[in-house]
Amino acid sequence: MENEAFLIATLSFLVFISPYVSRILKMPTTATEIILGAVAGYFGILKDNDVFEIIAEVGFYYLMFLAGAEVDLRRLLNIDKNLLKRGFLYIFSLYILSFLICYNIGVSNIYIVITPLISIGLVLALYKEYGKNYKWLNLSMTIGTLGEFVSILALTFVGAILEYGVGIKLYETFLYLGAFLFGLYIIYFSLRTLFWWYPELKTYLMPIDSDKEEKDIRLSMALFFLMIAIMLYLHLEIAFGAFIAGILIATFFDHKAELPHKLASFGFGFLVPIFFIYIGSTFDPGYIFREGMIEKVGAFVFLMIFVRVISALVFLKMLSLREIILFALSHSMPLTLLIAVATLAYHSHSIDKFHYYMFVLASLAEVIICMVLIKIIIIKE
Repeated sequence: MENEAFLIATLSFLVFISPYVSRILKMPTTATEIILGAVAGYFGILKDNDVFEIIAEVGFYYLMFLAGAEVDLRRLLNIDKNLLKRGFLYIFSLYILSFLICYNIGVSNIYIVITPLISIGLVLALYKEYGKNYKWLNLSMTIGTLGEFVSILALTFVGAILEYGVGIKLYETFLYLGAFLFGLYIIYFSLRTLFWWYPELKTYLMPIDSDKEEKDIRLSMALFFLMIAIMLYLHLEIAFGAFIAGILIATFFDHKAELPHKLASFGFGFLVPIFFIYIGSTFDPGYIFREGMIEKVGAFVFLMIFVRVISALVFLKMLSLREIILFALSHSMPLTLLIAVATLAYHSHSIDKFHYYMFVLASLAEVIICMVLIKIIIIKE
């Protein structure tokens, strides 16, 4: 009990001071939280604890939920066809380039999965810092949404393969995933029809004014945990369900303009920082000085940025070269998904501890390098 009390007090302190330390270090808050977690873990202040791990896991799923809450599916389905084609060409190029490069340099197959990953979790952080007036940033969110959807599907497939191998269990998982996606298709068109005929139902479920019972938050949380329960029952990737829950909220309850801000305030003020602190606490800083670690991390970070800059050239008619670099940098920080895939690979013994820590360190290095480069390029604008 004393250990848990000390853990709660430590987490409270780290969550509170991280923005101030971030300002002093002139680093992104996310990176600061990981570093603080690593320091606390190294000195034994934060230790392995089931409660800590569970809260951190919920924080990760909530981050995926917030990422989905930025996506209005109706707008996504109605975006310019030319832009949609370029978006899919960009994503396709990422996977092809990653495969060709990783295959030819002879690295583990897990690199082929990890290199093209896209996560818009940190694009949300860029939105919070720079606003929504940059063309490259708005495009990054739109295309990043498609990329994250593909990445989470890839995470679901890879997770199933690593857990079950190739066999009947794997085919069952794919069958469940197909049934789930078909079910979502039916739900989307059913809800769209229902709310078209009965638009007042939206305001009944989420009142615009005088919502003293916080029905909007209650419904959001109910949908969030319902999707988690469905994913658990179907043995599918929980992050995918959390992401879909966010999309449903953004798509059908857009009349509640302040809802995304309310949800994000809770997430980025409490649950999400705990996830990043936990990631830091699981990292052993001693591995930084292992032979070849820095070189491998540097090469991997370069590879991540390189394939995105080259692939992003498909937007050359829409963005300037400078904006293309900013766009590519914003997608070069798939921290949450990268760590998720690396963790799955490590637990299934597909990679050793050295490479697991390499991916964790690389994910941190990407955040720091890309965030700093984005700030420098924008300042020099």
